[in-house]
Amino acid sequence: MKNLKKYGLLLIVGMLVAFAAACGNGNAGNEEGGGEGASGSIVVSGSSAMQPLVAAAAEEFMAENPEADIQVNAGGSGTGLSQVSEGSVQIGNSDVFAEEKEGIPADELVDHKVAVVGMTAAVNPNVGVKDISKEDLKKVFTGEIKNWKELGGKDQKITLVNRPDSSGTRATFVKYGLDGETPAEGITEDSSNTVKKIIIETDGAVGYLAFSYFTDDSVIPLSVDGVKATDENVQKGEFPIWAYQHSYTKGEPEGLAKEFLDYMMSEEVQTGLLKDQGYIASTKMEVERDAEGNQTKK
Repeated sequence: MKNLKKYGLLLIVGMLVAFAAACGNGNAGNEEGGGEGASGSIVVSGSSAMQPLVAAAAEEFMAENPEADIQVNAGGSGTGLSQVSEGSVQIGNSDVFAEEKEGIPADELVDHKVAVVGMTAAVNPNVGVKDISKEDLKKVFTGEIKNWKELGGKDQKITLVNRPDSSGTRATFVKYGLDGETPAEGITEDSSNTVKKIIIETDGAVGYLAFSYFTDDSVIPLSVDGVKATDENVQKGEFPIWAYQHSYTKGEPEGLAKEFLDYMMSEEVQTGLLKDQGYIASTKMEVERDAEGNQTKK
């Protein structure tokens, strides 16, 4: 009788242990598959114009998902496209279509248009010019017009501040602001923040910046052909200088990369964080563009 009770007790203990182990394995499986929160780690690189937005979104996403680790690097659109196509990062950010970058296997990449950014020429407040025709804009940046007095402004020599050839911001401005014409030599800086600083400190300076950098009156955004550089005018297709903010993946995204991109396209980000960071929601655009630059109504 004592033996029977002993064996019965051992049997019950064994069943409890097995049940606990099964429950433990089930929970581990949920964590590996995402469970109630995202987990794992990814690296995002590329466009410096996109970095503030993506970094802010990653910070909020990780706050909601403590098991997720998202590292956001800049480096330029060319770097982002090269690294994602090589597989060294999971998401590559770009201001330009992958098809526009030579040597990038665009057919292997999947485009996620997470936002739109407007850009315009930025001038030192003392130049005395706030609006410019597109033809004169091209003449300024190609060096044909060399003094602001030729445009009704102050008698000041024009100092050009450019971005390097690898910059997506430069590519966008050249394509849609200068109709593809090559800018003349000037100061070349890799960072939009540095470009803004030089324009502030240099009388007669002109460069180009995303709308998100016009946070005060330290630099003046130029209207083009009488159309103000505003989000609303970009959305309606009336202001010409804008670009998609692309997040590319090599093939369809999976795991944490997919969860983060879904978050970027969520209503929470598209109508909240994105606008707060100075970008335009891609979901609010009334027009669209293809890689050749053709703009059509949605």
